[in-house]
Amino acid sequence: MATLSAPFRRATPADASALVDFVHFASEGLALYVWTKLAGPGGDPWSLARARAGGEQGAFTYRNAIVREDGGKPVAGLVGYPLPDTPEPIPADMPALFRPLQELENLAPGTWYVNVLAAYPEHRGKGYGGALLNVADRIAVDTRKKGLSIIVSDTNTGARRLYESNGYREAGRRTMVKEDWQHPGKEWVLLTKTA
Repeated sequence: MATLSAPFRRATPADASALVDFVHFASEGLALYVWTKLAGPGGDPWSLARARAGGEQGAFTYRNAIVREDGGKPVAGLVGYPLPDTPEPIPADMPALFRPLQELENLAPGTWYVNVLAAYPEHRGKGYGGALLNVADRIAVDTRKKGLSIIVSDTNTGARRLYESNGYREAGRRTMVKEDWQHPGKEWVLLTKTA
């Protein structure tokens, strides 16, 4: 795995709150929608999300995250992991909301997947996103992945500009399934890059 030096470091369970914020920002509200459904009536979606971020299992865990610090606190973060070399069948019981996202992931087998890239609003525009994408590049090479992948909404033009300026190119699209999630987008866009 890539060696990191300050101001970048691997996340720890103590970073769970910041990681939850980064996922919330990057997902454009989708994560909060899902956490709210999982927490159920009267449940606390933020507590549920922090428990997952600080846990050891699943894709959304501190184990898959890198943070950029400023003043000893996380101000930007990256969550990513390798996708299988062979696309996995989509389970029949997968919620429709996630099916288009999984279909796009299956178009990028063997890549290192940038699941989340975000910064607190007051730290945006400082180059932290590009620097974290450079860390992702190093991880992809170190883990012998053939490339990198990321999925963005068709309306997130700022993020798309950042990814394209770092060598990512469109590789597929799928129509969003929203249920009750409120979002202006119509499609998810898969972007990929050769390592």
